[in-house]
Amino acid sequence: MADFEKCSEALQKGRAQEVVEIVQQAIDEGMDAQSILEQALMPGMDIVGVKFKNNEVFVPEVLIAARAMNMGAALLKPLLVEEGAEPKGKAVIGTVKGDLHDIGKNLLRMMMEGKGIEVIDVGTDVSAEKFIEAVKENDAKIVGCSALLTTTMTQMEKVVKGFEDAGIRNDVTIMIGGAPVTQKYCDSIGADLYSADAASAAEAAVTVFEK
Repeated sequence: MADFEKCSEALQKGRAQEVVEIVQQAIDEGMDAQSILEQALMPGMDIVGVKFKNNEVFVPEVLIAARAMNMGAALLKPLLVEEGAEPKGKAVIGTVKGDLHDIGKNLLRMMMEGKGIEVIDVGTDVSAEKFIEAVKENDAKIVGCSALLTTTMTQMEKVVKGFEDAGIRNDVTIMIGGAPVTQKYCDSIGADLYSADAASAAEAAVTVFEK
């Protein structure tokens, strides 16, 4: 039997090859892909998220763990499609216009994917129009905006206003985050959620979809 506890431990330590081997073994044993994802990969990434929030691990360790998760998940993706497995929901994420920083955004993508959310990553330097376009194209229910600079975080207000002007503000939950961003700023621009780190943001996203 594939050892999921061992898989979770290997994932946390970023031992990608070991993760791939255990996932493949579970597939060969005839387990369905959704169960493998939920029992072997997600618990490990959840633990990494908690440790990251508690400053017990840092960005490099998270990235290595996420790489192991992604390699395991790559084996499952075609099977999940075959099984018709539904993601928890869809989220569009990006770094706002004028800002080219992507580590925070990339961490958020990995944490969200680790929780079974389908992520549409629109990259960096993203205008309000591009966020709106991606939401409409993908019927996404969450928008995640990241900024690392005080000069660019003002773009987040334009994103909120853009959704209002487009008449679809009530259809999406707008989440914001990044080094200079605060709860106070979130409230002042009319965004829905502020998270201090990627792990908290991913947890908040799950809560949104569960409503």
